[in-house]
Amino acid sequence: MLTIHKLTKTLGGRTLLREAEMSINWGERVALVGPNGAGKSTLFRMILGEDSPDEGSIERDEYAITGYLPQESGEPTDETIIEIAMGITPEMIGLLRTMREYEAKGDHSHPDFAKAQDQFNHLNGYQLEPKAKKILAGLGFKQEDFHKPAREFSGGWVMRAHLAQLLVMEPDLLMLDEPTNHLDLLSLLWLQRYLLNYSGAILMISHDRDFMDSIIETVIEIDPDAAKLISYTGNYSSYLVQREQRYEQQLQAYRNQNKEIEHIQEFIDRFRQVSSKAAQVQSRVKQLEKLERIEKPRAPRKPFKFSFPQPARSNQKVMELIKAGQSYGSTRIYQNLDLTIERGDKIVLVGPNGAGKSTLLKILAGLIPIDSGKREPGYATKLGYYSQHRSEALNENNTVLEEVMGCCPTLRDEDARSILGTFLFRRADVEKRCGVLSGGEKSRLNLVKFLVDPPNLLLMDEPTTHLDLLSIDSLVQALKSYEGTLVFISHDVHFIRTLAETTLHITRNPGDPAATLTRYTGGYDYFLEKSGLNDDRSAVTA
Repeated sequence: MLTIHKLTKTLGGRTLLREAEMSINWGERVALVGPNGAGKSTLFRMILGEDSPDEGSIERDEYAITGYLPQESGEPTDETIIEIAMGITPEMIGLLRTMREYEAKGDHSHPDFAKAQDQFNHLNGYQLEPKAKKILAGLGFKQEDFHKPAREFSGGWVMRAHLAQLLVMEPDLLMLDEPTNHLDLLSLLWLQRYLLNYSGAILMISHDRDFMDSIIETVIEIDPDAAKLISYTGNYSSYLVQREQRYEQQLQAYRNQNKEIEHIQEFIDRFRQVSSKAAQVQSRVKQLEKLERIEKPRAPRKPFKFSFPQPARSNQKVMELIKAGQSYGSTRIYQNLDLTIERGDKIVLVGPNGAGKSTLLKILAGLIPIDSGKREPGYATKLGYYSQHRSEALNENNTVLEEVMGCCPTLRDEDARSILGTFLFRRADVEKRCGVLSGGEKSRLNLVKFLVDPPNLLLMDEPTTHLDLLSIDSLVQALKSYEGTLVFISHDVHFIRTLAETTLHITRNPGDPAATLTRYTGGYDYFLEKSGLNDDRSAVTA
């Protein structure tokens, strides 16, 4: 289906790929991995024909249809959600709107209505619509959302509509760039199940380890040192094992060759002045000259481990909500909510977007006042709230390194630089002023500040956003050794499965606007089993 042959690409004076080889077969599921800046997105653009290689070729089957989901969509338009999902042409949109106009009037006998109906049917519109509605529901849209214009929705929801369009289209090669970024946990579960039965080939870039483990059967790594594409059979976890084995084999080959070189050089040095050995010495000199030297392999990057100060011990009851109520205008979000959080709890909040997860986290943080009931922190509770959108806690005049060092006076300079490197602040980045950082950089810097000076109640909203897989693993290791209390929201299943010991499932029923909390005292898999969310989307959206 897709073959890359001897592809070379240089960007900004750096060689990303050198005579790289790669192939994707019909129906194959492939993940493209590599550190940030290795060239994953550049390779995607070349496959899509939006960029060209310096040398080599990219060959596609002439009959194969390719569909692509970028990380971000363009500005939303007046198209409705269902129109985006159906991927219909302007002609079909006109026919659809003509039919709706006459349906609204109750005039089904008008000739224009019948004509539009016939043309829409001829263009397979009636087959597309039910499929699009089913997929939109799976991705978390409500039925009343289908006919609203896209401009009424956030960028994340519009991206879901574009993802639905690709799934409706069913391209032979489905290219996905971070497809889980804009999904809540429950929509992610639905997509994961859907792609398991997808008939076409899939090529994805993702930072969601569990998602790749569930779907992927081949991992192609961009090796930035060799500028090559290296293929591994199996899912992401299998790739990690094989990559370590490959490194050990390369290291052993390097060591063996060095021993051979030392042995040959020793013979040359020992008998260089012995005339009777001149021919043998010369032979060995030529042998060394012809020898193709093996470069010492670079060890695979691993999660950075560091020891950070543990927080002061809180009392047993860290936070309590008693009959709490909270509204946005006339919309009731919570009513008579009782919740107790105790020392050492590791709680994940799950539920569809709009259920009230972030609102509850902000109530616990004291950022949103409740309009009834009580919010009672424990007397020794020191809380910290991390949001991927919150940057006002930074001193804009400080450098990145100064901001971190100021949080923890006992932190050594080299440890601060190491942890910043793990969270994607490279060399010169640590000298940037906080005021010039991007939104993602500010989020990551706030995350580092929490790690080096953690409170005893840590509230985190999507902490893995803007992180690569290695940084996520470093964060997981740091939080596993954290002795305080953790309440978090995440759609990263690996992150949840590793850390959560209690699950709070937040749902909102159509007949009751106030959210309902169901507590599952067990990890992620226990929650899935007891809640029935592994069964179907009707359970997911309930």
